[in-house]
Parts: sequence; structure tokens; C-alpha cells
Amino acid sequence: MRQLISRIPAAISQLIYKRILLAVTILFCVGVGIAMANMSRLSSTLIESQALQNATLYAQAIKEARTLYSSDVVNPLNTAKSINFTHDNKPTKVTVPVPATFLIELGNHIANKNPEVSVRLYSNYPFPWRQKEGGARDDFERQAITYLTQNPNQRFSRIEDFRGKPAFRYAEADILTSSCVNCHNTHIYSPKTDWKVGDVRGILEITQPLETITKKTHSGLKNLFLLLAGISTLGIAGLTLSISRLRQNAKQLENRVRERTAQLQETNVELLKEQEKCDRLLLNILPESIAAKLKDGQSSIADGFAEVTILFADIVGFTVLSAQISPEELLVFLNEIFSAFDGLTEKYGLEKIKTIGDAYMVVGGLPNPSTNHAENIAEMALDMQEELAKFNAKHQAGINIRIGINTGPAIAGVIGTKKFIYDLWGDAVNTAARMESHGIAGAIQVTQSTYNILQNKYLFENRGVIHIKGKGDMNTYLLAGRLVSAVLV
Repeated sequence: MRQLISRIPAAISQLIYKRILLAVTILFCVGVGIAMANMSRLSSTLIESQALQNATLYAQAIKEARTLYSSDVVNPLNTAKSINFTHDNKPTKVTVPVPATFLIELGNHIANKNPEVSVRLYSNYPFPWRQKEGGARDDFERQAITYLTQNPNQRFSRIEDFRGKPAFRYAEADILTSSCVNCHNTHIYSPKTDWKVGDVRGILEITQPLETITKKTHSGLKNLFLLLAGISTLGIAGLTLSISRLRQNAKQLENRVRERTAQLQETNVELLKEQEKCDRLLLNILPESIAAKLKDGQSSIADGFAEVTILFADIVGFTVLSAQISPEELLVFLNEIFSAFDGLTEKYGLEKIKTIGDAYMVVGGLPNPSTNHAENIAEMALDMQEELAKFNAKHQAGINIRIGINTGPAIAGVIGTKKFIYDLWGDAVNTAARMESHGIAGAIQVTQSTYNILQNKYLFENRGVIHIKGKGDMNTYLLAGRLVSAVLV
């Protein structure tokens, strides 16, 4: 009983194995049948492909022969008075046939050597002496002329009966070159005298029988089919399909795991790229240290700084310019100016706070405190004047800039939950804004606190006491230039 039970799995396995072999045999038979059914179509494709290749080579050889004849024979002899160029290749005196006649005679020679091959040159504009044989003689030739005249760089071919046998007819355009145009336009018997380089003068047709190519193709396909049938039979006899199937399943499973792993890796890479994009966008809005705090989950950020230097700048004359140009051009100009200012901000290690219309605000000494923030702001202010001068010279504009600077304590941070920005608050910020609004076009006005820091490194003009709205009377100075090189970050 136990032996019987132990034999059951083996019997089942053997039955499954036989069923699988039977299924594989049937599948191979079906495959062979399908292959036989497709053999005719494959044969036709191969025959047409071989015929097209042969015809193309024939046409290329004939045209190259004419080109060589024209360039190396006709052109050098054209100036010799004793040589007569004619379409008649049997004249009564010393003559040389023209290139077209040479091509026709070459085609006739090929046809004489290969009676089943036909080479013809025909046109809608044959010379008078070629009226009978030089024009289209059947539907194929008429269709070839029509199609290739409109598509000179294409080919026109078809398989059809020719002289009672299946043949491949191939035609391509005979295009006029610069060396041919003058001859055709000036010849006394030319049917057309307004030819141009690139015009289709006629059609070169090569017709070849398919019998030889068909026999070779069928023979090759028959041998291939027999070889495939033999290999299939041997394959069926030697298959251990059950084991192969298990191995195949294991490989498929392994491949799927690899594909899924690769997909996960690609997804992770894409996520990292998107994260990098988000980080770059955040760093374009906020300083790096502030962005890091927000990513850590801090909802409100505010830091006090004992001393920073704030710069406000306003473009003078931009309102007048905006009335003279389109909004699109205005935006391009403003972007060009502020992009230059952004470069200066990065150059001197400063923090751009914001732009409002044509006003620009930048600060030095935060979020990372520094000791030379006033010098860096002064250098940027002077460079901003230079950048605007370059802009005016480039665009022939007359705009100017008014700059105000102040040094003092400030609070910086991020507030809100939507469209948040890094901003400054404090009396020092308001005073810097007043320095700009009460300043002079083309000048850099600074407060006493900024002057005290920079007086030994830069040239200043004492503007004196002026009344500042909301601040009262204040003594201010105009930054005129560099006394010595400022110490930069």
C-alpha cells in the first residue's frame, strides 16, 4: 500500500510530463504551419528587396558612367574645334556623342549582353530624333514621369509582367546638373529652353526579370525551412520541459524582482531629484539656516541682531520709462537690472530681502553675523551705480538710482504660514528706508551710524542736517567713492 501511494506522485509527474511534451509538439507543429504560411510573403519581400538593390546598383553605375564620361571626356574636348559633339553616334566625321546619347548607347549595350534586362531613358520632352522611342510608352512610364517630376529624390518601382514574364521595373529621376543646363537650353533642337539646375530632364528605367532571383530566393528559403524543421524536431526529442518550465518560472520571478527593485531605485532617484528641486526653491526664498529650521518643524522664527547694515535702492526714472515701452520690455529691463544686483549680493555675501516694484532691499550681517557688513554694503552700493551706468549705455536709457543705507539693530525672521518670506523689522530698517526716500537721484545717502564705521575707508560728502519724516532732523552723508580698498568677505 505504501509503495502504491509512493508511486502516485511519480505517476502524476510522468503524466504531466507527457502532456507537456504533447502540448509542446502540437505547438511546434502549429509554428511550422504558420512558418509555411508566411513563407510566400517572406519570399515576395526578399525578391522585391533583391530586385530593388540590383536595379539601384544598375542605375547608379549607369549614371556614374555618364557623369565620368561628361566630366573626363566631353568637358576636356569641348574646346577642341576638330571635335563635333552630336546625338548621332555614327557621323561622317570625327565626333563624340553627347552624354545623353552615351547613356542610351550604354543601356543598349547592357540590354544586348543581358537580353532580359531593359534600360530606357525617356521624357516628356524628347529631342525630335527620339520622338518615337523617347517618350512614355505605357502606364508605368507615364506614372513614373508624373511621380518623379513631383518627387525627384524618390524612387518609383513595381512588379508586373514585362514581355510576358514577371519583372521588376525600377525608375528614378534624371536630374539636370549645372554642366547640362546650358547645353539643353542652347541646343537648336531642344524642345524646352528654360531648364534650371535640379529640374527632372527625364526618367532612367531599369527592368529586370524576377525568375532567377525567385529561384535563388525559394531555394534559400526552402533550405532554411528544412533546417528549422530539423532543429525543431531535435528540440522536441530532447526537451525536458517540466524542468525547463520550472527554471523559466524561477528566472521570470527573479527578473521581476530585479525589475521591481530597479523601479524602486528609479522612484527613489526621482524623489531625491524632486526633493533637491524643493530645497533649491526654498533656498531661493530663504537663507540656508532659516530653511533648515523650517524643515526641522519650527513654525515661527525670529532672531535679534545687535548691528546690521540695511540698504534700500529705488530706480529713478523707471516710471517715465514704463510709459514709453511695453510691459513685456519693462519686465525684461527690470529683470536685467535686478539680476545684476543679485550677482552683487552673492559676490559680497549679503542677504537679499525682497523687491517691491522697482525697489530693492538687501542687508549685511545676518542671518550669519559678520564684522564687515557695512563695508560690504558700501561696496555693493558703489557697484550698483556702475551696473546701472552699464545698463544705460547698453540700452541708451536715462534712468538713475537712489540708495539709502543705515546701520543698527534689527529683528529678522519668518512669520505666517502661507507665502512666507524672510523679512526685517526695527527702527534701523525704517531709518534706512527714509535714507532712500529722502535721498538724491544718483547718490548714496548714509546715516551717522554708518558714516562712523566707514569714514576712514571711503570718501564722503557731508550733506548736513535734513528733516526726515517721522524721525526729525538728522545729519546725513553722501558716499562718494572708495578711499582705500574695503576689506571684503
